[in-house]
Amino acid sequence: MTLVGKKFPNLAVDAMDEMGDTFKINILEKAKEEGKKIILFWYPKDFTFVCPTELHAFEAAKQAFADRNTIVIGASCDTPEVHFAWLNTAKDNGGIEGVTYPILADSNRNLANQLGILDVTNERFDEETGTVLVDGDNVTYRATYLIDEEGTVFHEGVNHMPLGRNVSEFLRLVDAYTHVQEKGEVCPANWEDGKEAMNANRDGVASYLAAHAN
Repeated sequence: MTLVGKKFPNLAVDAMDEMGDTFKINILEKAKEEGKKIILFWYPKDFTFVCPTELHAFEAAKQAFADRNTIVIGASCDTPEVHFAWLNTAKDNGGIEGVTYPILADSNRNLANQLGILDVTNERFDEETGTVLVDGDNVTYRATYLIDEEGTVFHEGVNHMPLGRNVSEFLRLVDAYTHVQEKGEVCPANWEDGKEAMNANRDGVASYLAAHAN
C-alpha cells in the first residue's frame, strides 16, 4: 500500500554516523522540526556489491540535496556496529569510508515492516515444528522515499536487489516538487529545473502541448 500523500510513519529508529555515535532518528519529526525535505533510501545489506556504489553516489550528491533544503539518510536492517565497521572500511576494499550522512540501523525491522519493503516471500506454517517459515533474506529492497517539510511522502519507489538507483532522478523530483510548492504549477513529463511547467487546467495543458508539439 502506497504512502504517497500520507505522513511517514512516526517511529524512532537507531542510526549510526561516521563518528561511531549511535542515536535515534524519527524521520517524520526530523522533517517537521528542521523544516527540511528528506530523502530516505534503503539498501539490502552492508558489505555487499551494488550497495556501496549507491552509498557513495548519495554522498557525492549530498551537497546538491543540501542546496535543495534536503537531508540524505540511508537505511538497512544491519546493526549499528556493522554500519560502523563498513564506514571504517576503505572504498578500494568495498567499504563506505567517507560517507557522512546518518544510516538507520533498523535491525528489529520495525520500520521496514511498516513500510512493507522486506524481501519475505512464501510465508508458511510448519506444523511439525510449530514455526513460521519464509523464503527470502528478510532484508529490504532498494526502496526510496522523498518526504516534505510537513512529513508527507511525495515519492516512493522500490527497486529489486540487482538494480542500482539513478541519484539524479531524485534531485529532479525534489526540484519538481519544490516548483509545485513555490509556483503552484504542475510539472509535465521529463520536466527539469528551468524548463516550462504548466497550469493544472484544460487551457494549461492545451497551451503546453501546442508549444511542445514536436
